[in-house]
Amino acid sequence: MAGLLRRVLTVELDHPPVTADESGSSPLAGLSGAPVLADGCLVGIVRAVPRGRGHRRLECVPLSAILADEEAREWFAPYVPPMPVTRTHPHDQPHEEDYAEAIGAVYRRTRIFGLDELGKRASEWDLDTAYVSLEATSRNGETAAVPQRIDDLLASRPRVLLRGDAGAGKTTLVWWLAAHAAAGTLGPNLAELNGLVPFVVPLRTLRAQGTGYPSPADLPGVAGLMVDPAPEGWAGRILASGRGLLLVDGLDEVPSDEREAAHAWLSRLLTRYPRTRCVATVRPFAVAPDWLGAEQFEELTLLPLRDADIQAFVTAWHAAARLDGDAEGNLADLERDLAQQFRHNPTLADLARTPLLCAVICALHRLREGFLPESRWALYSSALQMLLGVRDERRRIDAPDGIRMSVEEHTQLLQRLAAWLVRGGQTEFGREQALHQLTRALPGMPRVADQGSPEEILTHLLNRSGLLQERTDGVFHFAHRTFQDFLAAKELVEDDQLKELLGHTHDQQWHDVLLLAAGHCTRRDLPVLVEGLLAAGSATRKRDLKTTLYVLAALTAQHAAWLDGSLHNRVRKAVKSVIPPRNPEQVSRLARLGGYVLPMLPGPETVTKDAERQIANLIVAVGGREALPYARTFAVAGRAHLFGASWEAFPAEAFAQDVVSLFRPGDSLMAHTSEHLRLLRNLDGLDSISIVEDFDPDEIVHGLNGQAPRFLGIGLNEQLTDLSLLRSLDCSRLRVLVVTSCPRVASIESVAELGSLRLLHLREVHSEEGTLDLTPLQQCPDLEVRVYGVPRKKILGAAALGDRLTLE
Repeated sequence: MAGLLRRVLTVELDHPPVTADESGSSPLAGLSGAPVLADGCLVGIVRAVPRGRGHRRLECVPLSAILADEEAREWFAPYVPPMPVTRTHPHDQPHEEDYAEAIGAVYRRTRIFGLDELGKRASEWDLDTAYVSLEATSRNGETAAVPQRIDDLLASRPRVLLRGDAGAGKTTLVWWLAAHAAAGTLGPNLAELNGLVPFVVPLRTLRAQGTGYPSPADLPGVAGLMVDPAPEGWAGRILASGRGLLLVDGLDEVPSDEREAAHAWLSRLLTRYPRTRCVATVRPFAVAPDWLGAEQFEELTLLPLRDADIQAFVTAWHAAARLDGDAEGNLADLERDLAQQFRHNPTLADLARTPLLCAVICALHRLREGFLPESRWALYSSALQMLLGVRDERRRIDAPDGIRMSVEEHTQLLQRLAAWLVRGGQTEFGREQALHQLTRALPGMPRVADQGSPEEILTHLLNRSGLLQERTDGVFHFAHRTFQDFLAAKELVEDDQLKELLGHTHDQQWHDVLLLAAGHCTRRDLPVLVEGLLAAGSATRKRDLKTTLYVLAALTAQHAAWLDGSLHNRVRKAVKSVIPPRNPEQVSRLARLGGYVLPMLPGPETVTKDAERQIANLIVAVGGREALPYARTFAVAGRAHLFGASWEAFPAEAFAQDVVSLFRPGDSLMAHTSEHLRLLRNLDGLDSISIVEDFDPDEIVHGLNGQAPRFLGIGLNEQLTDLSLLRSLDCSRLRVLVVTSCPRVASIESVAELGSLRLLHLREVHSEEGTLDLTPLQQCPDLEVRVYGVPRKKILGAAALGDRLTLE
């Protein structure tokens, strides 16, 4: 009604613009003439953006007024359907608001391992308190991929297949995206996801319920939200309008022989609704590379936590512990002690490379007041002891439901459930299924059976173990897949089922179970497991699978307190037979062996040019001080360029001395940290330098002081607003300048002053209005300009540059 008397259509936006600034000009400036649509139908044309109103209001010429003009009506005729201009669904908006609240209620809370188990009053916490943004890389077999925060990578990729190990944080990321997208609280990098309607599809739940893949109408109900049924056709309307965010969690939870059906479902859904954004998660090797390539998915791989990430996680975990009011005065001391242990104990840090294991270590460190297990298997065993025994003892709880079970009795029941799940290729189960398994197990445990019925025993396990959780009404799962695999491996080894275990060497879902079985094997059983893995590896012709099985054999052999020397030699020979790796997947597999694999690598004088890249990638993937001599060997042979983008993988100062000092003209170095910039000042003149991080201009200038490169790259920087820093650098030799992912750079005027520059690359560089002003470059007749991601109509001065301008 606000503009009715003036015959103006007034549009009030649902949310203020992300970049709204009450003290400055409206971020909506420039919208004049833009179409305004409601539910896909044109209702008017923007004519003005009124001041104030929180940047949420537009004034428009209504379509009815436009069509009242005879000439305009004639022009619009082909585009106006013979039906009412708008379609309204009066219940959609209220339901969408209810749905967003229900999403938040489920996905804004998470269990943080070790807090409830240690006696905290609350078992769930705000997800943001312990959320740490992870690093990932895009899949690229030709060049070393540059790690970036997952938030940055998701921003420019409408469809992503996200690979990650168990406990790497895939599900947590899905929950975080769902909660924040629904609430419209994602930061600037992911702002375009704000207001999208998330549909979370946990495939493990579908598997447990025995239901098929959801139709569009079924999507809102898959996650079991506490919300009224959607209006008829609501989900389809959301997807058709391009406002859907499909989050498919756990493609690896689908048995391998059923994954093509999952692929067909996802493909059909996205073909029907092509504007839908989608993130799907999967374990690293559960599906083939480019499995969803035809559906325009890009592949990202979550990386292990770096040392700085581990420190951030430790801080976040202890911050969550403090939310409930820390009764123990030594929590701050324990946090400092654990941070110190991670800094000075590389073995401990290597155990904490996933969020799950980092949380386990935080919890055990607090429980044991600073003392920690030394191996992965010991970590899991200690965690189970904490969950199944210490938890109630610390709370002084004694059989609250009339059932008292020892740690071993708990474990025996849970490991039978776990083995049944693994055998069935599932991770969730219904109540009847659980009762059936307990009924089969209890006759062998008369002391437990005498204390209650299978229903009462199941209730006790759910209430007291901390390992079983109810995902949705009547659907249960282990607190984490890793604990399920650990307990299943224990059951299979104790039941003398190594032969069954080894019968699944071809199945990726069993590989963690095979590896974890090593921790349960006796001195008699361990050689059987190792030899079985070697035999399976030699029997397959699939190079990727062969590499995986040989790596599992080596990891298993490393666990042994004693193993026959000849078998150790056979394992080393097998691993050496799959070196050099041929693709990034094999590099990832071999990197799991850490320093064990390094002495097996051929030197630069014996490998082909194709192989040396993958060997260098493997050295980088192992990284650290122990890998540095191998990088130096290649650098001495003139191959230092293979490591130029991987400074972060090695101790910074030692890498500068041992590798960068051997750079040849044209070799390129990438700096990621403030320490890298500090060390740049002490290096001899470098031909090619890239500064890839969010540094302020003064820090970049200080780091490049004394350098006069021919190639300069600046990327992933949100602090730069222009390129005036170039005036403070020695650009006398600069021939190529690359500026990428610097979204606040609005002016490139200073580039015109670089007389030696011959090539300028600009990617994701433009003003807030989406324009790019190249008019200053008209005075540079010898400069070629390549622009990525900006349409020609948004480029000022494009015509004057002529064929010197290339658009990608």
